[in-house]
Amino acid sequence: MGTLAPPGRTDPGIPCDATAESGRLSDVTERSDADLVATVLSGDVDAFAHLVKRYQDVYRRFATRVLGSADDADDVLQLAFVRGFRSLRQCQNPVRFGGWLFQIVINECRTFAARRARRERRIVRDQAALETTAAWGDLPGRDERESIQLALNRLDADQREAFVLKHVEELSYDEMAVLTGAGVSALKMRVKRACGRLRELLEGVPHDG
Repeated sequence: MGTLAPPGRTDPGIPCDATAESGRLSDVTERSDADLVATVLSGDVDAFAHLVKRYQDVYRRFATRVLGSADDADDVLQLAFVRGFRSLRQCQNPVRFGGWLFQIVINECRTFAARRARRERRIVRDQAALETTAAWGDLPGRDERESIQLALNRLDADQREAFVLKHVEELSYDEMAVLTGAGVSALKMRVKRACGRLRELLEGVPHDG
């Protein structure tokens, strides 16, 4: 999947021997996912950090869009990475490690969102009051990106997930089907409904200019 490009993050575990480490890190960046997976499974658990660093920015972007919160996304990613590490031997095709780990991230996002929804339903019993609080008329001064994220937050979870995978991560429907377990036809319908609902929600949002 071309969208799972390798972004980066500073690794706090990097030693101070810059000369020796520079060459070693260069070697790591050139190694394939399958090679790094094999290295982890052979006992070098530090190699998993390089796999995480390769994909974490893409996953964080997805999780933030789906959950509507960077803090929640970071919490979910920590859980997903731990789960991925513990179940690494179950990755049957290490060449597609990025897609395998992405499935774990998606599942953790779903679990988190469902748990959060149950908690919010317990806290907010009056649905009418909730809708009033979330009304677009109470949101003056929001910029376009914030308005879009607020609209995404109001979509059904399945529609929001499908929309982000298609129009943010730019995956094909076949790739989406592999990741989500849903059929292509169902995914197309979710994306279509998500687009229609977003248009409805954003129609009355003021834009500068």
